[in-house]
Parts: sequence; structure tokens; C-alpha cells
Amino acid sequence: MEHVSAYETPHLPGLPPAGPTASPAVFPTGSPGASPGASPGGSAHPPSAGGLPALQDLDWVALAAELDEEGVALTPPLLTREECAEVRALFDEPALFRSTVTMARHRFGEGRYRYFTHPLPDLVRTLRQRLYPPLAHIATTWAERLGEAGFPHDHEGLVAACAAAGQHRPTPLLLRYGPGGYNCLHQDVYGELTFPLQVAVMLDRPDEDFTGGESVFVEQRPRAQSRPVVKRPRQGQGMVFAVRHRPVRSIRGWSRVTLRHGVSAVHSGQRHVLGVIFHDAR
Repeated sequence: MEHVSAYETPHLPGLPPAGPTASPAVFPTGSPGASPGASPGGSAHPPSAGGLPALQDLDWVALAAELDEEGVALTPPLLTREECAEVRALFDEPALFRSTVTMARHRFGEGRYRYFTHPLPDLVRTLRQRLYPPLAHIATTWAERLGEAGFPHDHEGLVAACAAAGQHRPTPLLLRYGPGGYNCLHQDVYGELTFPLQVAVMLDRPDEDFTGGESVFVEQRPRAQSRPVVKRPRQGQGMVFAVRHRPVRSIRGWSRVTLRHGVSAVHSGQRHVLGVIFHDAR
């Protein structure tokens, strides 16, 4: 497969112009001037300007190339050990969530997950708003390759587009698996408008807090057998991956390749993951 790293997107407000001669590509790193309370996704307590410094140092050119190659990319740690513990502890505060899903009841797997309600906790909101602009650059590039519409350059714009499509409910969630817990292959599609990338942050220490529980991705390529990808992120690392499909270079141009994700069985301990999904749900 030809490796493609050139981003041939039309210029959109808030996105850097890119093309074969853009070296290196300049990715937006946030949404300056956006008011945290301007949308339902805002928080009552905006984080300090120095919050989550790891987000400033992400190599988005390398992450974009990895996403083009595999549909999945691992970031360096986004959260510290203390921040992971802070987010993990939120699972036991029912007032923070709009719904809880017991996976076995729906034959989704074994374990539980909870969707946050508004206002989102500061850490969750900050991740959602600050990761979105560079991911929107990648998402718009993918959309252009597939002949689809692009995406707003800041998260407030995406939230507004979701609301116009009747999607008002927040989708960030916390997942908890115990021994024997697993998640069947699935896609996180919550309505007509689907942002094509999402992030999952590992909150525990593999092989210390839990064993097993690998992240599994299965890619279904046109006229070919499915391709599995297994990732084992460390505590605090993020996994960026395609929600539903991504473009892959083919003889006829760009082909749409479907991706589903799940979790293999946890053998011991507890495994917690923060899911950062950018589009809202119906």
C-alpha cells in the first residue's frame, strides 16, 4: 500500500492551508477565543491555561501519518498518573452521568459504561475541546479524499452542527471492566452526523492494575480478508482511531475501509478507559 502523508485539503476557516508542498504541516492546537460556556459542552469551571501540558507537545504530523497507515495511532501520555486516578474515581459519582449501560444486558460484552451529562468534568471537557481542532484537520482531509463534506474547525461548531441534526446528548464516557470483562466489536455512531475520529485514554496500568484487556481493531478492506490490529496503551496514553471508516489508497483512487473496535477479555483486576467522542448523540 502506498504511504500517503500529503494533506490535500481545501482551505477552510481556522484550518491551515496544506498540500504536497506544505512541509511540515501546521496543525491547529486549540480553539483560541472560544468561550467554555458558549455551548452545552461547556463546563462551569474552566481549566487553567496551564492544564494538560502534554497536549502542547503532540506530533500531529506523525499521528496523522500513523492514522493514514493503520487507522489507529497511539499518543504519548496525555494524562498524568494523578489525573488518571482523578478521572477513574468519577465512575462512582452517579450524579455526573446521564445514563449507565450494563453491557451483558444488551449482549454488548461484559462490563459497564457511563455517559457523562452536562456540564462535563473539566478534564474531560478540556480533552474534548483541545484535541478536536487538529483531529478536524485530519477528518476534513479524509472527507475530501472520499468526496464528503468537511468539518467545523472548532468543537463549538461541531456541537452546533450536531444540535441542528437533533443530536444534543453528550457522548464522552467512562468504561469499567472487571475479570472476564470484554467489549464486542462495534462502532460509536450516535446519529446522522458522525465525526470520524475518537480518542480512548487508558486510566490504569496494564500488567499491574489488570491483565488481558487488549484493545482490538478489525479493518474490513474491499475484496480482502479482515485485518486485526491489537494495541496495549500504557497508563495515560491515548488511542486515536477511526469511528466508522477511513480512506485507503487503491488502484481506482480512494476506497472507504470499515473499522470496528472492541476489547479482549480482562483476566484479572479492573480496567478503566475514558472515551472521548466528539459528536453528540440523539
